[in-house]
Amino acid sequence: MENLNEKLEKAKTISATNMTDDVYKKILSLIDLTSLNNTDTESKIIGLVQKVNSFSVSYPHYPQVAAVCVYPNFASVVKENLKDSNVKIAVVGGVFPSSQSFVQIKKAECAMAVEMGADEVDIVLSLSNFLEDKMEQASFEISTIKESIGDAHLKVILESGSIKVPEMVYKASMLAMQSGADFIKTSTGKSDPAATPEAAVVMCTAIYDYYRQTGKKIGFKPAGGISETADAVLYYSIVQTILGPEWLNSNLFRIGASRLANNLLSQLDNKQTNYF
Repeated sequence: MENLNEKLEKAKTISATNMTDDVYKKILSLIDLTSLNNTDTESKIIGLVQKVNSFSVSYPHYPQVAAVCVYPNFASVVKENLKDSNVKIAVVGGVFPSSQSFVQIKKAECAMAVEMGADEVDIVLSLSNFLEDKMEQASFEISTIKESIGDAHLKVILESGSIKVPEMVYKASMLAMQSGADFIKTSTGKSDPAATPEAAVVMCTAIYDYYRQTGKKIGFKPAGGISETADAVLYYSIVQTILGPEWLNSNLFRIGASRLANNLLSQLDNKQTNYF
């Protein structure tokens, strides 16, 4: 694809000027605080939510995170314990992270999560269909899940590291948006490579093109291994460069995860912090 390197280099230049406390605070407000471990328990999720609840007391001068993201069976646990109504409840659904099951199962899981309190559902693009050029089937899965969750927001994870070729990442981005995605997301973080700046440039370019074609703003989330402050600032700068400042809010831009939140707090406080 043309001009990808130019866009990335421009974002890197802007990133150098974005290494400021104001930007760190902004990124903090865009974080999906995440717990997606095989060892997650109800008590662990409650503990995470309690940290979110007390964050404004512990850090009154810093903005709250955007969302808490958990497995779907914990949606009701977050709902019952979360006190800040501005923090969204997100779940990973649709047989995360493989997306290898019957569409009816994926649809039911996502719908149940919303019934239990989820505001947002993250699903993985059906790579088994996409990689074999079965675009209608891949699109149908997204649209039918979107229909099943009603007004809840749908994030579609492309697993861009598995697609690799920029033109195909662009094609997957367009397919997801045309099928009903409210957000497109780079990666699950469960495969390697995860998020890359190159994939972010391609996906943001697709979002920009889709917006020009339809007038509809779709959100973007880089995810998977983004824990260092400098990396987060680069992704922030990519969005700023390609999509503009109107995308730099939690309705249209998210980033993860708990380690990043701690690193941002450490940067802001000039001391090692492991709050989350």
